[in-house]
Amino acid sequence: MSEETTDEGIRERIQRSGEEAIGKVVGDLLENPVFTGALGRAFEARERASQAQEAAMGALNLPSAADLSRLTRRVRSVGQRLEGVEDALDRLESLLGTDGLGGIEDRLASIEGAVAGLQPTKAVATKPKTAAKKPAAKAKPAAKKR
Repeated sequence: MSEETTDEGIRERIQRSGEEAIGKVVGDLLENPVFTGALGRAFEARERASQAQEAAMGALNLPSAADLSRLTRRVRSVGQRLEGVEDALDRLESLLGTDGLGGIEDRLASIEGAVAGLQPTKAVATKPKTAAKKPAAKAKPAAKKR
């Protein structure tokens, strides 16, 4: 068992020293202005290439990965909303009864019968009001000739 503990101790020391060495190299690289400038330019070039690709795909009327991702999210959202509507309809159907209408058809038929039995009433005719006429102006008698 002492060999196992020795092996584990050596492995841990090697792992720890490797992690320290990697950390020191990364730290030195990040402090180097040449490396950080090159890294920044590489990210800018990547962004420009991505924008150019999206523009080219747009010109060809092809969807980009971002378009497909948005569409996928929207389809999932619609699917979830549809499931909610289906659940609500199931609850409504269970509340209405086993026939699905809960006697509504019978009530509707009785209402239709009652409406059919009603006699239409005649509306009282009223005279339309007319505007008061002004009395016609009397014609002046013609002037007498002398």
